[in-house]
Amino acid sequence: MTGDAESSNKKNDAPDPNSPFYIHASDYPKQMHVNDNLTDSNFADWSQEMMNFLFAKNKVGFVDGTIEKPEKTHANYMLWMRCDAIVKGWLTTAIERDIRGSVKYANTASEIWADLQERFGKENAPRAYKLKQTLASTHQKGASMSTYYTKLRAI
Repeated sequence: MTGDAESSNKKNDAPDPNSPFYIHASDYPKQMHVNDNLTDSNFADWSQEMMNFLFAKNKVGFVDGTIEKPEKTHANYMLWMRCDAIVKGWLTTAIERDIRGSVKYANTASEIWADLQERFGKENAPRAYKLKQTLASTHQKGASMSTYYTKLRAI
């Protein structure tokens, strides 16, 4: 019976993979997880890919601010710091070098995310104009409806 109690205690001490503080052995800060690095012109696509990745890793709360930094005396402080450091690494690894330099001194992943959204997330009038022009000049030209729809969705 003692052996059973010991083994059940060890199971309870195992990290919960559903916790946002869970870090898998394959998670490391320089891990590449988006197709293209963030540049001056691809924030919408990049941020969507990054959010999908962070959602899959259960780490969105570190960039949107819903998982707040605990006080230094709180039991989760070191867990939070470690996870935030990994998320900061994921973000900076996926940013073009010129942009990376402007965010590398941020204290938290949510500060990096907020800074990037402030700079790149606003609607850009010249880009909107160009997209409208491209949309207006796009034609089906014998392509299947599915292919044409996919082309329109990409625009």
